[in-house]
Amino acid sequence: MTGPARGGPAVRVDTTSPVPPYEQIRTQLSALITTGRLPEGERLPPVRQLAADLGLAAGTVARAYRELEAASLIHTRRGAGTRVAPLPAGASPLDREQLAALAGQFVTAARSLGADDAAALRAVREALDHV
Repeated sequence: MTGPARGGPAVRVDTTSPVPPYEQIRTQLSALITTGRLPEGERLPPVRQLAADLGLAAGTVARAYRELEAASLIHTRRGAGTRVAPLPAGASPLDREQLAALAGQFVTAARSLGADDAAALRAVREALDHV
């Protein structure tokens, strides 16, 4: 996929990852929203379009969107599509607790693949260079 909106930041799904695809989508979009890379009001692609772009079932993307909506990060209105919601009052652009949780998920997944600390750090550095 080229991004949540044309030319926007990319969302990628690794189908070989032990992390479910809906969770990968939810986590990536959440991070893009809370860091401001997807600004308030930005329109997200329709569920079917994003699912087709990622080669996933529409239900997978719909679940990610439902969870983002439950977290008040996006809102969907018939005719207006799905858009990035205003960040909740008092929310900081970087949620350190959420970042720590994401790091923990990555470490767990990396170790399940047999990666040692050096390999995991190398993978993170490479990902940072390509995002």
